[in-house]
Amino acid sequence: MIGRIIKQISNDYTVFKDKEYVCKARGVFRNIKETPLVGDLVEFDSEKKVILKIEKRKNSLIRPSISNIDQALIVTSVKSPDFSSNLLDKLLVMIEYNNIKPIICFTKLDLLNEKEKKQIDEYMNYYSNLGYMVLTNQNKNDFKDIFNGKITVFTGQSGAGKSSLLNMLDSNLKLSTNEISVALGRGKHTTRHTELFRLYDGLVADTPGFSSIDMSILKPIEIRDNMRDMFNGVEHCKYRDCMHIKEDGCYIKEKLATNKILKERYENYINFIDRK
Repeated sequence: MIGRIIKQISNDYTVFKDKEYVCKARGVFRNIKETPLVGDLVEFDSEKKVILKIEKRKNSLIRPSISNIDQALIVTSVKSPDFSSNLLDKLLVMIEYNNIKPIICFTKLDLLNEKEKKQIDEYMNYYSNLGYMVLTNQNKNDFKDIFNGKITVFTGQSGAGKSSLLNMLDSNLKLSTNEISVALGRGKHTTRHTELFRLYDGLVADTPGFSSIDMSILKPIEIRDNMRDMFNGVEHCKYRDCMHIKEDGCYIKEKLATNKILKERYENYINFIDRK
């Protein structure tokens, strides 16, 4: 029988196939150094409650531990905590590097004054023009189609309003806003397991969050190629391997000089490269 792992707590794996089965993994997985993950499609024995085989994965993450992710919804606050383009860009790079579709959701826009709202609008328009889906938490209907048939991971900074968004989308969840917000960062109520639950005909991962964004695994060129504005147009640069830093004849730096590339975005790019 084939089912999907929707929850893991310690050595117990909840596999769903018409109903839920709490299973153990075969000892052979330890011998081959393979660990079942939430999101895995697995062959299992429904009577003995044992996972026999893990089907081939589309992708996987270590933090959070989950596989076969279709998309990641980045919940990013614009106020309390303040908007961080650095964190947003880090998440976008890591998510795209893992071949996962990113979706950006800005929250707490009601806390902004007119000047702050104008600045955030510029960010939203910029990311939208790069081809990212950009949403806010102000309209529930905007989310109804994006989860259908997908496995979606929610992530973002601590206190960004992830739990409030989830409760808005499904009032039956009744998630504690305090517990879930700290679950995405630091706090004594940190979520310690990964779980999938149904939302709008899809599966959503309630996870401990991206507790560590380790960009050291990326080569500089991989950072460049996973920042759309640093990659798009590279063919117009004088050098095919242009990194847009010190090279002459750089098309990207020309666009930066004419404000066609967001200054903060370019600064984040340089910061990511320099920390390599």
